[in-house]
Amino acid sequence: MSFKEKIKSFFQKFWFLLWKDESWKGWIFSVVFLFLFIKFIFFPGLSLITGTSLPLAIVESCSMYHDGGVFPFTDYDGWWQKHSTKYSDFKLDQETFLDFKMHNGFNKGDILFITGANPKKLKVGDIIIFQAPTTNPVIHRIIKIETDPVTNKKIFSTIGDNNNGQLVFENNILEEQIIGKATFKLAPYIGWIKLIFYEPSRKDSEKGFCKEN
Repeated sequence: MSFKEKIKSFFQKFWFLLWKDESWKGWIFSVVFLFLFIKFIFFPGLSLITGTSLPLAIVESCSMYHDGGVFPFTDYDGWWQKHSTKYSDFKLDQETFLDFKMHNGFNKGDILFITGANPKKLKVGDIIIFQAPTTNPVIHRIIKIETDPVTNKKIFSTIGDNNNGQLVFENNILEEQIIGKATFKLAPYIGWIKLIFYEPSRKDSEKGFCKEN
């Protein structure tokens, strides 16, 4: 058998074992292969393309939730009436907010597509994911951008659409903390497949589906 025939035979056996073998051996092989492919090929490749170490992010809290949960069922006008006060100090009105990307927020369990972010090009209204003194990174909306007069680097302030105010670490976010920018919602609620396993360990106030504050 020639080298070319050996290669062809190998891939035929590999393909059969991966997709067509219905035995327990074939099932285990498929699971292991898919795990290795996703971990060592798919995610590294996606990270390279998107320019961020976290190209896909599962929303784990209700801090960006809007009543109704899924567009077009969200009530933007009703949400703004409840939350407008917290934006007044930042000179953000209803019409300005309406122009922001994902102005209807997103829900716990949604999967977001994240791309790398150039801090110099970020603007108010963008949703960023950043390192914070929390277990996992935070995904909130930029409401103010300042420039450090010494380093000339940007300093960001964020807030969760569904939070009543800023968290203590949100008014001084440095460029180095930013992981990326939320570009769009890739899959609503699909992240619950993972989150459901962590629900029992959460605080009672953090469990279950979202409601508007």
